[in-house]
Amino acid sequence: MDIRIILQLTGMLFIPVLVAFIPIIIGQKAGMYMRTKSEQIKEVSIDPIVGAAFALLAFMLAITFQIVSNRWDSRKELLLEEVTNIRTTYLRAGLLKEPMSSEAKKLLVEYTDIRYEFSIDNSKLNNLLTRSPQILDELWKFSEELAEEDRSSEVYALFTQSVNDLVDNFNQRVTMSLEYRLPPVILWILGIIAFFSMITYGFQVGVTGKGNFWLNLILSIVFAIVMFLILLLDRPETGVAKLNQKPVVTLYQQLNSK
Repeated sequence: MDIRIILQLTGMLFIPVLVAFIPIIIGQKAGMYMRTKSEQIKEVSIDPIVGAAFALLAFMLAITFQIVSNRWDSRKELLLEEVTNIRTTYLRAGLLKEPMSSEAKKLLVEYTDIRYEFSIDNSKLNNLLTRSPQILDELWKFSEELAEEDRSSEVYALFTQSVNDLVDNFNQRVTMSLEYRLPPVILWILGIIAFFSMITYGFQVGVTGKGNFWLNLILSIVFAIVMFLILLLDRPETGVAKLNQKPVVTLYQQLNSK
């Protein structure tokens, strides 16, 4: 795995731990200080405030998870759609005259091979992003040649539509996987809410004098794991939360067996 991916994953896990753990400690110290200054602080009801803060935090986490979950589902649908489009275009390429038919099929096999290689090795991403548009351009040239011969032919209409679907699908997958991200404002708001929720909880623990280092650490780790999952779904290029690539593997086997 690339060192940049490792560093990115490390930050995605440990930064949320610090965002949760540090304010708990700060709040706990503040609560202990207040308890030594005034015994009356023990009589202040902090539980409703802590409960409301954590309820708001849970609400924001649920909304954020729903956003990345919906995008995950969209990526899965686009993957299945792309596999279907490649298979359809391959079949319609058989309607073309030679040598155009063989050349188109060869390009589509290469197009599939690139996706198969990427499915088992994320470092092939640059090759996928570079070579795929080139293959699509070459396939579109065949459509242009068909148009020059007979724009009204059914073969031209079928093949051109298939190639156009492939182009649309490629652009949609790149955009959905590599460009769409959680808006930074959502992550900032989530971080702020988490910070004040944890500092309120820490203050409650300090006032009651029932704090425990390991329990505080466990709470921080649980929060970090949830955030880690959200960030993994938001950044598929890390290769950890991968879609099931079985459709790609099956298509690869089918086209390479011919």
